[in-house]
Amino acid sequence: MKNITVIGIDIAKNVFQIHGADSQGKRILKKRISREGFLQFMMQLPACLIGMEACGGAHFWAKELIKLGFDVKLMSPEKVKKYAEHQKNDANDAAACAEAVTKASMRFVSVKTDVQLAIQAMHRVRSLYVKQRTARMNMMRGVLAESGIVMPKGQTHLMKKLAELLDDACDRLSLTEKKLFRQLKADLEKEEQEIIYHTSQLEKLAKEDDASKRLQSIEGIGPLTATAIVAKIGNGSEFQKGRDLSAFLGLVPKQHSSGEKHMLGSITKHGDCYIRQLLVHGGRACVQAASRVNKITGEFHKNDPHSIWIRELTERIGVNKASVAVANKNARMVVAILKNKTMFQPELADS
Repeated sequence: MKNITVIGIDIAKNVFQIHGADSQGKRILKKRISREGFLQFMMQLPACLIGMEACGGAHFWAKELIKLGFDVKLMSPEKVKKYAEHQKNDANDAAACAEAVTKASMRFVSVKTDVQLAIQAMHRVRSLYVKQRTARMNMMRGVLAESGIVMPKGQTHLMKKLAELLDDACDRLSLTEKKLFRQLKADLEKEEQEIIYHTSQLEKLAKEDDASKRLQSIEGIGPLTATAIVAKIGNGSEFQKGRDLSAFLGLVPKQHSSGEKHMLGSITKHGDCYIRQLLVHGGRACVQAASRVNKITGEFHKNDPHSIWIRELTERIGVNKASVAVANKNARMVVAILKNKTMFQPELADS
């Protein structure tokens, strides 16, 4: 085992499959081991390069192995799958990890710090409450529609209508239905309070974290987007240039080109849909802000180069496409700001 230069590990909940190879790629080690004895066994191996899929629990084990002196690289499961041979099993997956990690073209996932994981967890919990709130409101609307009660979109309209329906003087709902909707309304209010709480905690973190504060200097990036990006990519060291991040987040157009024919389509929508959603919402806010006009003078409120570019872009391709284009540009600026530790200056920005 002294000749091992690269190790591929397929991690699961209770068992781990280890594949060790020498500098020529020849298999030297093939072992399946329990969770309890994993680190003890790894202590016996020479410190070398380790490849693992960036799946559940991978960041924890990567940090533990780094403490033992190993050079740990995490990879997207989609990228590793290309190197898997024969049928799908743990041994072949571990061998694929060992093969993939040695490729010069492979792009790696940075190991998240404890702070990044904590921020990510807060975003996950907040997103869960948002989804539950939306699902509950849609369900309530559906049930009310069966009684011939409909209302405009939005939480405000729903809560206003519920207050009317649950009034003792209203007889459009039976006593049983009123009891049911009082409980649903209470659950909805509790979810709203949880969303407000977790949002405030993320806003507090955004004020304390230097990287998040710098990212918030970009127009269209607020506390939620900034902390989500920091939790995802850290200091941005895994990206050579800004365009790599926009491609990573699926904000670049699909390409179908051959020879002299170049065809670009809609955005790829690869990567983290949550961050992409936040960036697009921020881009739409930028478009609205750049288009805002003073009612008295008739002049635009913002006339810096960046806002002028947004207005010209909106006139040319429309609001929705412009919102995505601004999100794309913001994603590219994120890498530069994180790496250079600078602030965004709209007066210096151009197309």
